[in-house]
Amino acid sequence: MNDTKRAIINDRYEIGRRVGRGGMAEIFQARDILLDRTVAIKVLFAEFAVDPAFVERFRREAQSAAGLNHPNIVGVYDWGRVNNTYYIAMEFVDGRTLADIIRQSNNFTPVQVCDVIGEVALALDSAHQNGVIHRDVKPGNILISTTGQVKV
Repeated sequence: MNDTKRAIINDRYEIGRRVGRGGMAEIFQARDILLDRTVAIKVLFAEFAVDPAFVERFRREAQSAAGLNHPNIVGVYDWGRVNNTYYIAMEFVDGRTLADIIRQSNNFTPVQVCDVIGEVALALDSAHQNGVIHRDVKPGNILISTTGQVKV
């Protein structure tokens, strides 16, 4: 993407580099122009944006997650549609996925494994207490920040 002319979603989010890709969406680092902060923008793939069932699933994901507030859960700030582009704006976690860390080093100590599992369990417990089920817990969906904070 050209640094001098970046895409802007909803006159608010200036899209930067791609930081992830899932089964139904790509995730970009972006800048919230209105609040002057770094965010992550999850953009639904175009082929799913024409399917009302996928759009509804995407909307439910955003609304369910937006109601959660826990230090181990990625915060959701906004969701919307511009033309046929559906997006979720969320907390940007500066770090790597657990899957990337395992692939690159795979030398966790038992204490580190227990720490990560414990923080994931706290996040899932909080979500469950609020009636939200994650449905896709896997190393690729667990983020570990540069400061060691675990986020689901």
